[in-house]
Amino acid sequence: MKDLLDQYRVADEPYYRPVADEVALYEAAYAARMPVMLKGPTGCGKTRFVEHMAWRLGKPLVTVACNEDMTASDIVGRYLLDAEGTRWQDGPLAFAARHGAICYLDEIVEARQDTTVVVHPLTDNRRVLPLEKKGELLRAHEDFNLVISYNPGYQSLMKDLKQSTKQRFGALDFSYPDHATEVEIVTHEAGVDATDADKLVSIAERARNLKGHGLDEGISTRMLIHAGSLMARGIEAPAACRMALVRPITDDPDMRDALDAAVATYF
Repeated sequence: MKDLLDQYRVADEPYYRPVADEVALYEAAYAARMPVMLKGPTGCGKTRFVEHMAWRLGKPLVTVACNEDMTASDIVGRYLLDAEGTRWQDGPLAFAARHGAICYLDEIVEARQDTTVVVHPLTDNRRVLPLEKKGELLRAHEDFNLVISYNPGYQSLMKDLKQSTKQRFGALDFSYPDHATEVEIVTHEAGVDATDADKLVSIAERARNLKGHGLDEGISTRMLIHAGSLMARGIEAPAACRMALVRPITDDPDMRDALDAAVATYF
């Protein structure tokens, strides 16, 4: 079993720059076996935070990228046919609960609500997962912890978590770091100097002010790292910014012109 779990272990320390007390809060939540919900915009570090905490705690990490076609069987498990007949295959949630891993359901609101409710018995004092098709009541391993994430900016009446789900979790709010911290992150991750990282962050801050005024979402820290990585490999800054910052987030010609003008201000 050790070999099976090894593939889910985070071997090397993922770079994560704390911005507040989120590390201490998660460590306390894990010690209390409290399920945790991470809320924040795309590309602000939620997934990296989970990876860092799994490494820090020395626990395997099973990640599920949720989508609207995902069924309960996809995360709980199902019977499969093979040469010898049928055999039960644990889904990622059951696997993590059985063997004591951290299970991370990324962008959980993308999944159907009738799928997300299967986590309820694991997120209260019962800490069990009924495998109804198998006729097994799976009791979660002592080390099991459930983490979910979602972007509140995309929530709607049709895509939001039920209160009966939300209130089972402790929540940590994530946002883009302050200017100096974000410059430090981009410098470290992209390999550009601090001067160029400062300019990239300034462009992002301008773009974020346009959220709700032509942009659905601002330029994320992840996008800044992409732009910086291109620059570190010899791509001219304006071209790197067009490819990594401007073109991915909008197709509107006027908005592209406005963002290109912001890039031109700094580069």
